[in-house]
Amino acid sequence: MDRPLRILQYGLGPIGQSCAQTILDKQAAGHTALVGAVDVDPEKVGRDVADLLDDDRAPTGIEISDAPQAVLDETDPDVVLHTTTSFLDGVEAQLTQCLEAGAHVVSSTEELSFPYERHPDRAAALDEAARAAGVTLVGTGVNPGYAMDTLPLAATGGCTSVDAVHVQRVVDAGERRGPLQKKVGAGITTESFAEKKAAGGFGHIGLRESLLMVAEGLGWSIDTVEETLQPVTADRRVETPVTTVEAGEVAGIHHAAQGLVDGRACLTLDLKMYVGAEAPRDAVQVEGTPPIDLTVDGGIFGDTATVGMLVNVAALVEEAPAGLRTMMDLPVPRAFGTRPA
Repeated sequence: MDRPLRILQYGLGPIGQSCAQTILDKQAAGHTALVGAVDVDPEKVGRDVADLLDDDRAPTGIEISDAPQAVLDETDPDVVLHTTTSFLDGVEAQLTQCLEAGAHVVSSTEELSFPYERHPDRAAALDEAARAAGVTLVGTGVNPGYAMDTLPLAATGGCTSVDAVHVQRVVDAGERRGPLQKKVGAGITTESFAEKKAAGGFGHIGLRESLLMVAEGLGWSIDTVEETLQPVTADRRVETPVTTVEAGEVAGIHHAAQGLVDGRACLTLDLKMYVGAEAPRDAVQVEGTPPIDLTVDGGIFGDTATVGMLVNVAALVEEAPAGLRTMMDLPVPRAFGTRPA
C-alpha cells in the first residue's frame, strides 16, 4: 500500500488501548493512520484517545464515540480492529455493520478464529456479508490465532509426513492484564470455579477452535474432541498488581483438548494459565518426518503478542480473498511497519 493504512479502533479496553497506541506509533512513521475510535463505556465517550494511553502523548484529535455507524460513515476506514468480547453471538451485529460499511475487519473475538463448528449459521451469515461487500473478516490474536494453531501448523511445513502434533502453553497469569486474571478465576474458591464452569463461558475461550483449525490445516478428520477444564490451586500466597491469591484458592486454569483418530490422540493442546506459574513456555512437538521440537523459553507474552497479531494481520487482510477467513487463508503473519533499532 502506497499510503498509510486507515484503521478504526472498535473497543478500547486494555487490548484496544494497546492497539490504538501501536497504531499511533506506526502512524508517526507513515505506516498507519488512526481515523476513529468506538467504545460504549460512557466514561470514555467524548474523550480524546490519548487520554486513555499510558504515555504523555499529545491529543490525537480522535474523539471516542459510541455511534459506530456514524464513525464508519465519516472515516471510511480500510480496516476495523475489533476488540470487544470473546463470544460471537454478542458481536455478530457489530461485525456485520463494519463489513456492510465496506471495511475489512480483524477481530480478537476468540470464537471467530474458527467458528464453523460452534456457530455454523453465524459463520455463514458473516461470510455472505463479507463477500457481498468485497471485504475480509478474520479472527486472530495470540491464542487462538498464533501460539496454539498458526505456529504449530507452520512447524509442520518442513515435514514430509506428520503422525501427531502436541502443543503446550504455560502462562503466568500474574504478568497479564487484570481482565485475563479474572477470566481464569484467580482468587476465587474451588466451589465458585465449579459453579462458573457449570454455567459455561468460563476459562480460556478458543482452545477447541485452535484444535479444529490445526486438524483442518493438516487435512485430518477428527473422530472425537475431548476437553477438560480444571482449576489450578495456589500452594502459597501470590500477589499481583490487581489481585491476591491465597494458598488453597484458585490460581487459574488447566485446560486441555485432544483430537482422536481411531482412538488415538493425534492432536493435543495443553494450556496452563495461572498466577505464579513457574517456567512459562510455549512448546510445539511434531511427530513426523523429520520430527520437530520447538520451545519458546519464557513463553510468548500474550498481551503484547495479541496486539502484534491484530495490527500485523490488519496489513494482510487486503491480500486475502473476500469473505470470512481464518489464519490459514492469509499470507504468513509477519511484523508490519518496523525497522532495525
